[in-house]
Amino acid sequence: MSAEQIKKDKYVELTYAILDAQGEIKERVDIPVKYIHGRDSGLFPKIEQALEGKEKGARVEVFLTQYEGFGPSDPNLIFTDDQANVPPQFHQVGAEVEMQNDRGQAKKFTVTNIANGKLTVDGNHPLAGQTIQFVVTVGEVRDATDEELKNGVTQNFSTGSDGTIH
Repeated sequence: MSAEQIKKDKYVELTYAILDAQGEIKERVDIPVKYIHGRDSGLFPKIEQALEGKEKGARVEVFLTQYEGFGPSDPNLIFTDDQANVPPQFHQVGAEVEMQNDRGQAKKFTVTNIANGKLTVDGNHPLAGQTIQFVVTVGEVRDATDEELKNGVTQNFSTGSDGTIH
Protein backbone atom coordinates (compact mmCIF):
# COMPACT_ATOMS: atom_id res chain seq x y z
CA MET A 1 0.00 0.00 0.00
CA SER A 2 1.44 3.38 -0.97
CA ALA A 3 1.65 6.28 1.45
CA GLU A 4 -1.19 8.79 1.63
CA GLN A 5 -0.56 12.05 -0.20
CA ILE A 6 -1.61 15.45 1.07
CA LYS A 7 -4.64 16.76 -0.80
CA LYS A 8 -7.92 18.49 0.02
CA ASP A 9 -9.74 17.03 3.02
CA LYS A 10 -6.76 15.00 4.27
CA TYR A 11 -5.92 15.09 7.97
CA VAL A 12 -2.29 16.21 8.25
CA GLU A 13 0.18 16.52 11.10
CA LEU A 14 3.36 18.51 10.70
CA THR A 15 6.21 20.07 12.64
CA TYR A 16 8.13 23.13 11.51
CA ALA A 17 10.89 25.63 12.10
CA ILE A 18 10.99 29.26 11.03
CA LEU A 19 14.39 30.68 10.09
CA ASP A 20 15.31 34.28 9.43
CA ALA A 21 17.37 35.49 6.45
CA GLN A 22 20.59 34.63 8.33
CA GLY A 23 19.43 31.04 8.83
CA GLU A 24 18.87 31.50 12.57
CA ILE A 25 15.96 29.52 13.98
CA LYS A 26 13.39 32.00 15.29
CA GLU A 27 10.73 29.45 16.20
CA ARG A 28 10.54 25.68 16.28
CA VAL A 29 7.44 23.54 16.82
CA ASP A 30 8.17 19.89 17.57
CA ILE A 31 4.71 18.92 18.86
CA PRO A 32 2.73 18.04 15.73
CA VAL A 33 0.31 20.66 14.47
CA LYS A 34 -2.88 19.10 13.07
CA TYR A 35 -5.11 20.46 10.33
CA ILE A 36 -7.42 19.48 7.46
CA HIS A 37 -5.72 20.32 4.18
CA GLY A 38 -7.59 22.84 2.04
CA ARG A 39 -10.00 23.91 4.79
CA ASP A 40 -9.07 27.09 6.63
CA SER A 41 -5.82 25.49 7.76
CA GLY A 42 -4.26 28.65 9.12
CA LEU A 43 -1.18 28.05 6.97
CA PHE A 44 0.24 30.68 4.66
CA PRO A 45 -1.13 29.78 1.19
CA LYS A 46 2.36 29.27 -0.27
CA ILE A 47 3.15 26.66 2.41
CA GLU A 48 -0.13 24.82 1.94
CA GLN A 49 0.49 24.74 -1.83
CA ALA A 50 4.02 23.37 -1.29
CA LEU A 51 2.62 20.56 0.89
CA GLU A 52 0.15 19.43 -1.79
CA GLY A 53 1.02 15.88 -2.93
CA LYS A 54 3.63 15.28 -0.20
CA GLU A 55 3.71 12.14 1.96
CA LYS A 56 4.62 11.32 5.55
CA GLY A 57 8.30 12.05 6.20
CA ALA A 58 8.60 14.68 3.48
CA ARG A 59 10.65 17.77 4.30
CA VAL A 60 9.48 20.94 2.58
CA GLU A 61 11.35 24.26 2.57
CA VAL A 62 9.45 27.40 1.65
CA PHE A 63 10.76 30.96 1.51
CA LEU A 64 8.25 33.74 2.15
CA THR A 65 8.85 37.40 1.40
CA GLN A 66 7.52 39.96 3.85
CA TYR A 67 4.42 40.25 1.65
CA GLU A 68 3.81 36.48 1.61
CA GLY A 69 4.61 36.11 5.31
CA PHE A 70 4.16 38.47 8.24
CA GLY A 71 3.84 41.67 6.22
CA PRO A 72 5.99 44.78 6.12
CA SER A 73 6.93 46.52 9.32
CA ASP A 74 4.44 49.30 10.08
CA PRO A 75 6.19 52.34 11.61
CA ASN A 76 2.83 53.43 13.07
CA LEU A 77 3.07 50.47 15.49
CA ILE A 78 6.40 51.61 16.99
CA PHE A 79 6.31 54.02 19.92
CA THR A 80 9.04 55.58 22.05
CA ASP A 81 8.41 57.26 25.41
CA ASP A 82 10.34 58.34 28.47
CA GLN A 83 11.17 55.26 30.50
CA ALA A 84 9.79 57.05 33.58
CA ASN A 85 6.32 56.98 31.99
CA VAL A 86 6.36 53.21 31.66
CA PRO A 87 5.63 50.87 34.62
CA PRO A 88 8.82 49.20 35.98
CA GLN A 89 7.69 45.65 35.08
CA PHE A 90 8.20 46.61 31.41
CA HIS A 91 11.73 47.98 31.84
CA GLN A 92 13.42 45.12 30.01
CA VAL A 93 13.86 44.32 26.33
CA GLY A 94 11.50 41.51 25.36
CA ALA A 95 8.83 42.42 27.91
CA GLU A 96 5.33 42.29 26.45
CA VAL A 97 2.51 44.67 27.20
CA GLU A 98 -1.05 44.65 25.92
CA MET A 99 -2.51 48.05 25.08
CA GLN A 100 -6.01 49.10 24.08
CA ASN A 101 -7.00 51.84 21.70
CA ASP A 102 -9.92 54.18 22.28
CA ARG A 103 -12.24 51.64 20.59
CA GLY A 104 -11.29 48.92 23.08
CA GLN A 105 -9.23 46.88 20.60
CA ALA A 106 -6.26 45.19 22.28
CA LYS A 107 -2.82 44.69 20.72
CA LYS A 108 0.34 43.17 22.10
CA PHE A 109 3.51 45.25 22.01
CA THR A 110 7.06 44.13 22.79
CA VAL A 111 9.76 46.29 24.34
CA THR A 112 12.49 46.38 21.69
CA ASN A 113 14.90 49.01 22.96
CA ILE A 114 15.82 50.90 26.10
CA ALA A 115 18.46 53.63 25.81
CA ASN A 116 19.14 57.12 27.15
CA GLY A 117 16.05 57.09 29.37
CA LYS A 118 13.78 56.19 26.46
CA LEU A 119 11.82 52.95 25.99
CA THR A 120 10.57 51.70 22.60
CA VAL A 121 7.70 49.26 22.07
CA ASP A 122 6.80 47.61 18.77
CA GLY A 123 3.41 46.13 17.86
CA ASN A 124 4.64 44.52 14.64
CA HIS A 125 5.11 40.76 14.42
CA PRO A 126 8.79 40.06 15.28
CA LEU A 127 9.33 38.73 11.74
CA ALA A 128 7.48 41.56 9.95
CA GLY A 129 9.49 43.10 7.15
CA GLN A 130 11.66 40.01 6.72
CA THR A 131 12.04 37.21 4.23
CA ILE A 132 11.73 33.99 6.21
CA GLN A 133 12.13 30.29 5.60
CA PHE A 134 9.74 27.62 6.83
CA VAL A 135 11.15 24.11 7.11
CA VAL A 136 8.18 21.77 7.43
CA THR A 137 8.29 18.03 8.15
CA VAL A 138 5.17 16.05 7.32
CA GLY A 139 3.91 13.61 9.94
CA GLU A 140 0.72 11.60 9.67
CA VAL A 141 -1.42 11.93 6.53
CA ARG A 142 -4.81 10.18 6.33
CA ASP A 143 -8.39 10.65 5.31
CA ALA A 144 -10.15 13.03 7.66
CA THR A 145 -13.09 11.56 9.55
CA ASP A 146 -16.59 12.92 8.99
CA GLU A 147 -16.42 14.59 12.40
CA GLU A 148 -13.05 16.22 11.58
CA LEU A 149 -14.43 17.47 8.28
CA LYS A 150 -17.47 18.90 10.07
CA ASN A 151 -15.72 20.38 13.12
CA GLY A 152 -12.11 20.72 11.96
CA VAL A 153 -8.96 19.99 13.92
CA THR A 154 -7.05 23.16 13.11
CA GLN A 155 -4.87 24.27 15.96
CA ASN A 156 -3.56 27.76 16.29
CA PHE A 157 -0.05 27.80 14.98
CA SER A 158 2.05 29.42 17.67
CA THR A 159 3.34 32.30 15.64
CA GLY A 160 2.81 35.98 16.07
CA SER A 161 0.48 38.22 17.90
CA ASP A 162 -2.54 36.67 16.23
CA GLY A 163 -1.26 33.16 17.01
CA THR A 164 -1.51 31.78 13.51
CA ILE A 165 0.54 31.09 10.46
CA HIS A 166 -1.65 32.42 7.72
